[in-house]
Amino acid sequence: MSEHSKRTWWRRVSAKVVGRTGSDRGRTMVALDDVLPFISVQLTDEDIDLIISADAGNADAQNDLAQMFDELGKHEVALYWWRASADQGHPDAMHYLGNCFICGNGVSKDEVTGIMWIAKAASFGHVVAGGQINSLLRFANTGSH
Repeated sequence: MSEHSKRTWWRRVSAKVVGRTGSDRGRTMVALDDVLPFISVQLTDEDIDLIISADAGNADAQNDLAQMFDELGKHEVALYWWRASADQGHPDAMHYLGNCFICGNGVSKDEVTGIMWIAKAASFGHVVAGGQINSLLRFANTGSH
């Protein structure tokens, strides 16, 4: 969320600018209060609660946090949270992630990967994604290329 590299964060942890609180799911955990000054956007108390919930693995919170960062033009940060949510089977996150790949928002443009995520969202019952896939199939079946 700070848009700083892992290397920068490791330097801050080593210099004790940011406190290390342990590890979880293979990630080094740091004190949120130490990180907040480095986050690239202004956050409300509600936003901070959302970050805590998303970091705890709540797929809905991850999707909501991704949308917040996407609206702020922080596409790479949004992509991280959509991927985390999509990996848990969240259809909205899958749909947004697919659109990121198709449009190249926060990631290199990759239409095949984008369509794969949209198809996966459709398979989880996402209505808009289902309509997009049906349109692609109708287009492919008309022989128009």
